[in-house]
Amino acid sequence: MLAAYANAIDANDPVSGLMVADRQEPEPREGWTTVTVKAAALNHHDLWTLRGVGITPERLPMILGGDAAGVDEDGNDVVVHAVVTSPGWVGDDTLDPKRSLLSEIYDGTLAEKILVPRRNLVAKPASLSFEEAACLPTAWLTAYRMLFVKLRLVPGSTILIQGAGGGVSTAAISLAKTAGLRVWVVARSATKREAALALGADQVFEAGARLPERVDAVIDNVGQATWMHSLKSLKPGGAIVTCGATSGPNPPADLNRVFFLQLQILGSTMGTRSELEQLLSLLDSTGLRPQIDSVLPLSEARSGLNRLASGTVQGKIVLVP
Repeated sequence: MLAAYANAIDANDPVSGLMVADRQEPEPREGWTTVTVKAAALNHHDLWTLRGVGITPERLPMILGGDAAGVDEDGNDVVVHAVVTSPGWVGDDTLDPKRSLLSEIYDGTLAEKILVPRRNLVAKPASLSFEEAACLPTAWLTAYRMLFVKLRLVPGSTILIQGAGGGVSTAAISLAKTAGLRVWVVARSATKREAALALGADQVFEAGARLPERVDAVIDNVGQATWMHSLKSLKPGGAIVTCGATSGPNPPADLNRVFFLQLQILGSTMGTRSELEQLLSLLDSTGLRPQIDSVLPLSEARSGLNRLASGTVQGKIVLVP
């Protein structure tokens, strides 16, 4: 079967370690099942893997990918939940200290057929295409958890979203607007600010801009470059939720501001299987759909990852076997 996999690690030129070639089909494993992939989406996690983050050379070759939608062994249309919990774990999937993501310990989703735990399959609503469904398990699920599980925002609240091009940011804009929030977005380029407005943002601002007023909450997955702006943008008692640090993990803390204004700093990672079901139900009932940057054949995975690495993506890149 055709698969896109990490064959070598290169921190400076990650895509150079990618191979797109035939691999042996997955062998049966107790408690796991085979899915014929109809669509899979790329994530920055794939680039981090190729850089050697979260994986060691001894585990190579490793099929990349965490997001997929396809057909299970019984002919059911399914979406794959990417978080693999340890045997016997009960509770929030994301809190399992021994959890992993597909493509870290077990082969991922960028292949014609994949092997996943049976409990990781969620029914795909008929209203969603395979390409749309494949966009949801990482970026959209992460945004859903940040907005509605961690922040618990109510309609009418104002949220600031740092960044407007990546999968999490575009998902957060769409989800927040659908939930009745006032959505403000900060982006470096005019093109991305225009794209944010097209997605439904109420206002857009240049990086570091002074806002008309302080906001109830901030979503920040940029980290070091935007952290101080995020903190200064919050109302007293406001909250910032972070799921990543693409510009660096060590921003200045400004603890005086945090405790004097009683700000909340919340961490969030991925989401649970039940939250993925809730997200699918939301899209099914509202008609909301993920923004897809492009759809490429699996054989062009290298082109897709190069485009993702360039930072010019608006929405999700989807690969179709």
